[in-house]
Amino acid sequence: MNLRLKNYFMVFPKNWLGLIFLLLFMGIINVMRTPRDNDVKLKRTALEWSLATLTATLILWGAFDSEGQFQTINQTEWIVSPTLNFQWGPIFLAVDGISLFFLILTALLIPICILISWNSIKYLLKEFLLCLLFLEVLLMGVFSALDLLLFYILFEGILIPMFLLIGIWGSREEKVRASYYFFFYTFIGSVFMLLGIFQLYSCTGTTDYQTLLNIKLPTSTQKWIFAGFFLSLAVKIPQIPFHIWLPQAHVEAPVSGSVILAGILLKLGGYGFLRFSWPILPAASEYFAPLIITLSIIAIIYGSLTTCRQVDFKRLIAYSSVAHMGLVTLGLFTHTIEGLVAAVFMMLAHGLVSSALFIAVTYLYERHHTRLIKYYRGVTITMPIFAIIMLVLTLTNMGIPLSCNFVAEFFSLLAAFEYNFGIGVLAASGMVWSAAYSLYLYNRICFGGASNYLLFARDLNRREVLAISPLIILILFLGILPSIIIDPVKNAIIFNPGGA
Repeated sequence: MNLRLKNYFMVFPKNWLGLIFLLLFMGIINVMRTPRDNDVKLKRTALEWSLATLTATLILWGAFDSEGQFQTINQTEWIVSPTLNFQWGPIFLAVDGISLFFLILTALLIPICILISWNSIKYLLKEFLLCLLFLEVLLMGVFSALDLLLFYILFEGILIPMFLLIGIWGSREEKVRASYYFFFYTFIGSVFMLLGIFQLYSCTGTTDYQTLLNIKLPTSTQKWIFAGFFLSLAVKIPQIPFHIWLPQAHVEAPVSGSVILAGILLKLGGYGFLRFSWPILPAASEYFAPLIITLSIIAIIYGSLTTCRQVDFKRLIAYSSVAHMGLVTLGLFTHTIEGLVAAVFMMLAHGLVSSALFIAVTYLYERHHTRLIKYYRGVTITMPIFAIIMLVLTLTNMGIPLSCNFVAEFFSLLAAFEYNFGIGVLAASGMVWSAAYSLYLYNRICFGGASNYLLFARDLNRREVLAISPLIILILFLGILPSIIIDPVKNAIIFNPGGA
């Protein structure tokens, strides 16, 4: 590639990341201007603009520098107060080999959420679509922010549209209680992160990420700041014992809310640990690593055992998320290249597989209006296309070879055994339990004679297959060719930061 063309591509991602935010705001404006009584036009408008955003995000990926380093798009002086001796800025928005794939995951899941909610949202449709698009703006900002204070503001801003999604468009009577569970658990935890950011600013005079990488803080200070970050991010993952809000929120949320929760929001905790806690606070991260790894092992085993005894298939998938996210924190805090790559890959794989599982079981719920597994049997007889899709997702959730979950779990266990043999054995037991509850769910729903409790149900229609197909294709594609994610992530991971 000649120098002129290479320089063009070096600035190309900057333009496209800015265009992503422009497209999202234009989509919000167009949805707001669309008449409320025209449901079809509202849905088509939101879908078209979300697909335009996805297209821009994919072009950003195609133009991205393969070295995986930060590529900045914006630098802005936000708040300057000479009287208070406080300056917030310049603010950087950037992408690297880690945040890029979370942007793509976000841009992919939002149009899928619109498709799977096409017929299920019966009231306040305009507000529902605006919540989804506004949520996408906040998520894009979270994954591209290089300032801790901006990250925190966007991190907290996500609570508002998610609170509304669960509380207004939830599917059962306890939806308001579930929305408050979600809001207060995550909000109270995040207060400790804010205190940590204040302490960082007090010690360094800046909240800029790239500047903080080159500042060495005293170990005792690092420990206190890390504790604040941990309490906030552990709730978001969620890490045991901060996971109580998750099953309730998943069960009561509409299908789009469950997809966003499982596919993106649970990743904010892992992303925060990877992006901020370890590079900026390396000594504290090493100090707390044994504790967090112990909690991760408990999450894997306890989460798997609890999953095995669930009778509600949506709650079953929610508890399986606790076990899978335990593998994420386990990989992160081994502080090895394999573990860090495994954590990112597991978050992306879980975002695809868990989202697809929630969509699949919602297809059943929309037809039979029950989530209790005991009422299902012999679905293969009446819904063969659904049974094939569910089989692929079940095998993927077990970590079968040639699936993205296999790659993620392989690297996670490799890092665990490198850290400690006993830890590796305990982590590997989670794969056995994963196979147990995955096979139980599929066998109970799809095999056997037709259930007497269920009426004849039509198979999946074209819209339903179209909504879930991109996830299945990516699940298999990333299992066959994982290097397209591993290489940029590996290049972007920061080892031996200035604080080390």
